[in-house]
Amino acid sequence: MFASRQRASRLLLASATALGALALLALGMFLGGHPGWMPSTLRGAFEEHTQGTFMQGVLDDVSSQYYRPVSLSRLVNAGLSGAVASLDDPYSHYYSPSTYSSFQNITNPQDDGIGVEVLPNPRGLEIAEAFPNSPAARAGLGYGDVITAVGGVRLAGRSEQFDSGLIRGRPGTKVTLTVLQHGRLRVLTLRRASVTVPVASSKLLRYHGRRIGYLLFTQFTQGSGDQLRAQVRRMLAEGAQGLILDLRGNGGGLLAQAINVASIFIPDGTIVSTRGRAVGDQVYMAQGNAIAPHIPLVVLVNRGTASSAEIVTGALKDRGRALVVGTNTYGKGVFQEVQTLSNGGALDITVGEYYTPNGQNLGAGGVREGRGISPNVYVAEPAHAQGDRQLAVAERELAAEIR
Repeated sequence: MFASRQRASRLLLASATALGALALLALGMFLGGHPGWMPSTLRGAFEEHTQGTFMQGVLDDVSSQYYRPVSLSRLVNAGLSGAVASLDDPYSHYYSPSTYSSFQNITNPQDDGIGVEVLPNPRGLEIAEAFPNSPAARAGLGYGDVITAVGGVRLAGRSEQFDSGLIRGRPGTKVTLTVLQHGRLRVLTLRRASVTVPVASSKLLRYHGRRIGYLLFTQFTQGSGDQLRAQVRRMLAEGAQGLILDLRGNGGGLLAQAINVASIFIPDGTIVSTRGRAVGDQVYMAQGNAIAPHIPLVVLVNRGTASSAEIVTGALKDRGRALVVGTNTYGKGVFQEVQTLSNGGALDITVGEYYTPNGQNLGAGGVREGRGISPNVYVAEPAHAQGDRQLAVAERELAAEIR
């Protein structure tokens, strides 16, 4: 009798469990078709899981059923690149593991190509700077020239990463470029080389008896701020009475290095503030270790001055620390952060906007290019000018400040 009751209880429990499972299955199927009925937290988790499962299924199908073998990791890399490209943001990129490894721990980077710093342009790649003694410089290329094609491939409408990848290559190999220069198209063939990209350099100039320390600073890479500090100390030790900081063609880089560089000349107070949906609002202050807080200073800029270089220029101008000479800067009002991924690659994506100490955002809303920083003394860059007119004006303005 007791055994019969136990069997009956087990049967009843099993039946209830089966009915419960069927009910949960039915509920899951119903909610799967009506996710809006779920609580928000459960709905988000369900949809994220569903989308992830769907994407994995598609990748598996392509990898297994395509008519020839194809690498699953290659599909993932291409998919991530396409997803980031769909943001229509020229500053956001996905880097595959092999590409990202080349960007890490770079102080004086090597560029296997023609030796140029570039900015995105609707027609292709606009040259912000041709590095000294590089194949590009020897061919007469320079600021403002636009590379519109590499070989037979037109660059318009493609990503900066794709375009730059066509130009780079093994040293000694040749690359044919179509360049828009002074309103005319020019086709030329260059031999690629391994070019050491200069970060910070200096020399002592003399202008009507004044000793001027000229500082050329080209990139905000890891450790570059300390390199500039060393060059400033060198100029001060050689008796410089004023300094010229040349940021023309400097396309920017790491935000931390912008704070470091500005702190060479600004002893305290605000350098830049940022706002972002995920990173929140932050104010970055001078680090308190200025080595040239009072010496007269002029900053040279042009349209190739962008990103972290604009942060430094904006801080020096807004704080009344320097006179700005040249043309309007590029007008980038957003900043990026690099997020490493589990596959060894990385996302370099726009996470917020930045503001100069006076509260100015240099962009035109979102990732659109703005007016940038207006110089105190505007000096155009005539296409066929002899000599460096902007530098000459900077020397004259600085000499007037030296007591």
